[in-house]
Amino acid sequence: MAETRIPRNSQAHLTSVDGDLRAEPHVRITTDGTLTVSGSVRFDGSAEVVGHLTCARFRSGDGTVLIAGNLTVADDIESHDGALEVAGGVKARRVDVDRHLRVAGPAEAEKFEVGGLLEGRQTMKARSVSVGGRFHLEGRLEAESVEAGGAVTLADVSIDTLEVGGTVRIGGGEVRRTIEVGGRFRSDGPLTFGTVEVGGLAEFSDSAKGGSIEVGGLLTAAKDLGFDRLEVGGVGRIGGNANGNEAEIGGKFDVLGSLTLTRGIEAGGSISVAEALTAQQMSLGGSLECRRAVLAETCDIGGQVKTREGLKATRIRLERKSRAHGPLIGQSVEIGRGARVEDVYGGEVDLEERAVAQRVFAARVRLREGAVVDEVTFTQSVEVDTGARVQAPPRKVDNLPPFPL
Repeated sequence: MAETRIPRNSQAHLTSVDGDLRAEPHVRITTDGTLTVSGSVRFDGSAEVVGHLTCARFRSGDGTVLIAGNLTVADDIESHDGALEVAGGVKARRVDVDRHLRVAGPAEAEKFEVGGLLEGRQTMKARSVSVGGRFHLEGRLEAESVEAGGAVTLADVSIDTLEVGGTVRIGGGEVRRTIEVGGRFRSDGPLTFGTVEVGGLAEFSDSAKGGSIEVGGLLTAAKDLGFDRLEVGGVGRIGGNANGNEAEIGGKFDVLGSLTLTRGIEAGGSISVAEALTAQQMSLGGSLECRRAVLAETCDIGGQVKTREGLKATRIRLERKSRAHGPLIGQSVEIGRGARVEDVYGGEVDLEERAVAQRVFAARVRLREGAVVDEVTFTQSVEVDTGARVQAPPRKVDNLPPFPL
């Protein structure tokens, strides 16, 4: 195939090339509208094309190539140890640029692979995008996978996977499968996702809903947050309601609305819920404060719980020296050794050694050695071990007063 060659430090005006085009460093090519090359185009150094460029293949190296219009390539774009800046759009089968790629118009390829910086001002469509450094796109991104080693800023996404070693900020959209971020993640608009895994800080500035969320440091959500499983190792704060299947909290967790779980919650730190906490079961090693807590099955308390309206579960167990402020309501309530509670309502209530309660309302009551209760009201039986005390004589009734909740 014939080759048209442009020498170093020269200018040329071309409208079409039948065959290949090769340009030495520091050339400037002008055209009437679109320069059409039937073969491949190769730039050996920095160059400028004033107009649109269409070719079969594109190669450049050791410099920056400026395209003042659209760049349309039937096969691949490759820039070895070089950079590419396009004032219009880019369309190719595959794009591989070592240094940086800047595109002002729409960009479309099966794969974008950039070693340094990738910047786009409009939309981008691809099967995969891989960036070694920073990726910034102002328009909508449609892709299967996105990988970057540094910082990523995206306006609107429709992608399958997002994997970034540094920081991510997206305007919103959909990440259908996974989000993995080593540092900081932030979404500014509504977001749906498959799973989110963030090593440092995760921020949801608008409503977000998806699968599992795992955050090693700080989680904040300004509005409602929906999830399958939530795991927070540090601090979490939800500005609206939190809804999911299960949660595991290692540090401090605040919900300004309600926390609703179809399964259970495990907390080693402190939880504050402004409204209601609802779940199947709860294991609490730290503290809980909420308006009310309703557990369909079991509630194990190893620290402290404080409610304004009460805590209700089928089975409630307070471990040794734990504390409860607010009514406790359950079919079976066990107050561990040295634990202190207020009013207790249940089918069976068992106060172990040196446990303290204010009032107990139950069918059957057992007070072990050293337990202290102000009042006991029962319908079936009461057992008071030696050394246990009831400040007023236990009172048997036909029917207990209505339980809270």
